[in-house]
Amino acid sequence: MNRHSRRAVLSLGLAALLASSLSQAAEAPRPEKREITIAVGGIGVMYYLPFVIAKQRGYFHDAGLNVEVVDFPGGAKALQALIGGSADMVSGSFEHVLQMQAKGQAIQSIVTQGEMPGLALMLRKDKAASWRSPANLKGLKVGISAPGSSTQLFLNALLAKADLKPDAVSVIGVGTGATAIAALESGQIDALVGVDPSVSVLERHGSAVAVVDTRKPGDSKAVYGGSYAAGAIYAKTAFIRDNPKTAQAVADAMTRSLAWLKQATPQQIVATVPPAFYGKNQAVYQQALAKNLPSYTAGGVMTAEAARNVYQSLLPNHPALKRISLESCYDNRFVLQAGKQAAKP
Repeated sequence: MNRHSRRAVLSLGLAALLASSLSQAAEAPRPEKREITIAVGGIGVMYYLPFVIAKQRGYFHDAGLNVEVVDFPGGAKALQALIGGSADMVSGSFEHVLQMQAKGQAIQSIVTQGEMPGLALMLRKDKAASWRSPANLKGLKVGISAPGSSTQLFLNALLAKADLKPDAVSVIGVGTGATAIAALESGQIDALVGVDPSVSVLERHGSAVAVVDTRKPGDSKAVYGGSYAAGAIYAKTAFIRDNPKTAQAVADAMTRSLAWLKQATPQQIVATVPPAFYGKNQAVYQQALAKNLPSYTAGGVMTAEAARNVYQSLLPNHPALKRISLESCYDNRFVLQAGKQAAKP
């Protein structure tokens, strides 16, 4: 083949490749709303790691989205942003979806990030020695991330197991991260409902003991009876209905993130997240990762069991939940479609 023939073949090959790329781009559904805002309550905690990975690795961008992330000190504040209209979606707890449905607010989850909450009840070392059951919480000052957040809902579930009302303890919002650690170690609170990496930092310091630890399948099952829908991506049902291609793009990005997490090493994850997540405690962060990685779902699908266990844990303190249809609280269509697309050769 002479030089001119080779050049012609190369030109044809490049043209074919370009045509194929343009064809694939044309087939990809363009999101109705490319610029979206997603609120999150404490972005540095392990609860929301799949969301962080999707953002950091550019999966939202690849799906045709420009995502603005707004971080709040707790999930309840992120929920308020959604209800108030300043956020399109939330990376938050599935519990909030059920609560809002019970109040007549049509909200749905489209991606399930975790099937174990990863929350731990930490007691100061001097208090832990006398721990026998949640009944020992009576009269204590307990730190949570923010009022109404998943940390408080977890606390209420524990109190209900001991036939105690939520007002049996003094609840104090202490945020997440360094503020929560300082509150417990300084004696401002007796106990903390914490999430990693804060829990692992407290364990490393030896200043607190995890007396209930839902990072462990055994403890999670003891509290909830089985798998439990934890972190989720949720939005108003009207937004999902009016922007199905946008919802699909979010689901595509999140399922890629969950798949990546299932095969990534702690070292690879550390190299991906913002350095502020671990600061000078990279070893502790990796330790926390090892404990939390099994909690993430493989494909973002909500199971009937995981949804039902959330419902059952909330019901004692939220009788209005009897009015809702649990199936209306989540929509698996988008992650199932994302899974089909990923399976194509």
